[in-house]
Amino acid sequence: MPNKIMTQTELILLNLSEIRRRSIKLWKALPEEYYHWQPDNEAMTAIQMIRHVLEADYGWNIIINQGDMTHYRTPWENRPYRNVNEELEFAQPYREQFLDSIKKFSAEELSENQIIHPGNGEKKILGDYLLRIGYHEAVHAGNFLSYLRAMGVDRPNVWD
Repeated sequence: MPNKIMTQTELILLNLSEIRRRSIKLWKALPEEYYHWQPDNEAMTAIQMIRHVLEADYGWNIIINQGDMTHYRTPWENRPYRNVNEELEFAQPYREQFLDSIKKFSAEELSENQIIHPGNGEKKILGDYLLRIGYHEAVHAGNFLSYLRAMGVDRPNVWD
């Protein structure tokens, strides 16, 4: 049976899913007593970094759908930090909405739609922007590995 050739959208979704799978492996290795650990006073705590990555999906979804970010408010506003599993559970519907949005983009839209990032005003092609979203999470996974190392916590193998 011949292998199916993956579409651009399928490849982007696979990339985002694999990055998230590895992030979750790292996050679940975090002992509760280290949730509020940070390498210095300027850095995010471990649980803040997890939320930052999870919360970003909500904003990314608005941006890729050309939504208005002028009065951006996050569903996480004033939500207390509890534990990794609750963070994942709360974030899941927003992750699904984000991935569902990506599934709807055609190859033409991925290569022609321009996205303006509200943080810096730069224009990017949608497909490129989606890959940069994956890079954002991957960078934080590297940060998190460093956090675990500095804490002296065993680091799970993400190179499977």
